[in-house]
Formats: sequence, structure tokens, C-alpha cells
Amino acid sequence: MVCIKAEIPQEICDIDDELKAIYHSKDTVCIWAFKTRIDRNKFIDETAGMLKNDREIHFESFYKAKS
Repeated sequence: MVCIKAEIPQEICDIDDELKAIYHSKDTVCIWAFKTRIDRNKFIDETAGMLKNDREIHFESFYKAKS
């Protein structure tokens, strides 16, 4: 196990872990939050093997809450 100390905002910590998807690279950690576990799992399946930018575009296109 590798742990990297970071200050995560409480609002992120308050989200159920089953509703979060986490991506990391050597210089970035991204956390996506979903409305349902089904959406989170679908996102994980759909974006397997994608690079960070492609995952961001996919999230924006299909999962980001519409204002």
C-alpha cells in the first residue's frame, strides 16, 4: 500500500465511497462523484484504459449534473 498525505476537503470525504471514482497519475489525483453506484460502476467500465483527459470529457458528456 502507498499512502500520500493530502488535505482532502470535507465535502469530498462526506460522499459515500461507493459513489466516487478515483484516478491518479504521477502528478494528479482526480475524484469523480456520482449520483448512484450504478452510474459510478458504468463510468468505470466505460472509461477503462482511457487517459485522464478522455475520462474528463466522458464525465462531462454523460454524468455531470446539468444546471
